[in-house]
Amino acid sequence: MSKPKVFVTREIPEKGLAQVREFCDADIWPGELPPPREVLLERVKGVDGILSLLTSKIDAAVMDAAGPQLKVISNYAVGFDNIDIPEATRRGIPVGNTPGVLTDTTADFAFALLMAAARRVVEGDNYTRAGKWKTWGPKLLLGVDVHGATLGIVGFGRIGKAMAKRASGFNMRVLYYDPINQNDPDAPSLNARFTELDELYAESDFVSIHTPLTPETRHLISTEAFKKMKSTAVLINTARGPVVDNEALYHALKNGDIAYAALDVTEPEPIPADSPLLSLENIIITPHIASASRATRDKMAEMAAANLLAGLKGEPLPTCVNPEVYKR
Repeated sequence: MSKPKVFVTREIPEKGLAQVREFCDADIWPGELPPPREVLLERVKGVDGILSLLTSKIDAAVMDAAGPQLKVISNYAVGFDNIDIPEATRRGIPVGNTPGVLTDTTADFAFALLMAAARRVVEGDNYTRAGKWKTWGPKLLLGVDVHGATLGIVGFGRIGKAMAKRASGFNMRVLYYDPINQNDPDAPSLNARFTELDELYAESDFVSIHTPLTPETRHLISTEAFKKMKSTAVLINTARGPVVDNEALYHALKNGDIAYAALDVTEPEPIPADSPLLSLENIIITPHIASASRATRDKMAEMAAANLLAGLKGEPLPTCVNPEVYKR
């Protein structure tokens, strides 16, 4: 009996890839960069499954190119804004993702960015490497305290809650905004209080973004939002780049509307080398590595493989983002 055909849009850790190779006739894109659009459309022809990364857009055209036998799309990510979910659902194709496993790892990194921005760690390293460190100075690279500060969390899902948990160790006051979770049962134990966005912006010393990218959240953090924040505020984004308006962020940092920003995600990705944001000293930008621990990426690979194989076998996906397909 022939093995099901699948296309894997990038190499994932061997923990999951080995399972895919064993069960499937797997075509794995070997490049460091994602396959060009025309290559993607060609390579998916006739496949039974697609294992995608967030760097590949899986829309109706890709599903058409694959053909009517396409049984499953497994995304190696917790987010799935790169996939046209309504179109997959219309066609009866279950879509899997990798939630939960990267929650703590991502929250660790978000808090690391918060600390690095507050205490100007990257600037201090650059200062030392440039040979500028001549002596101890009472005004040298002054930052802001984290302990006792107010943290505003936009998006109170798994990662937002994990961020609140970390904040409790620093005796931070936690505000959160999430229209779906206004009365979240976990909030009292995390010493977190729901508030509307305007109040969160006005009162927070740190604003950390943990909301998914949707039409409603695209450019949620805009010029108007920055005008409502403290001039001493620090913005952290480990969610999705388009939640923040890059042009508005540049002007806010340049003009002193806010003090600092730390981004692990940008719009677009990678951020262009000539982006005005890269000319500023009061910003940290890392290359989308919040979930990049060996253990977490291995677990993500195993979850992505499990979703792919379940779909190929006609079984329910362990973590399915459109379970309504099973009611069809």
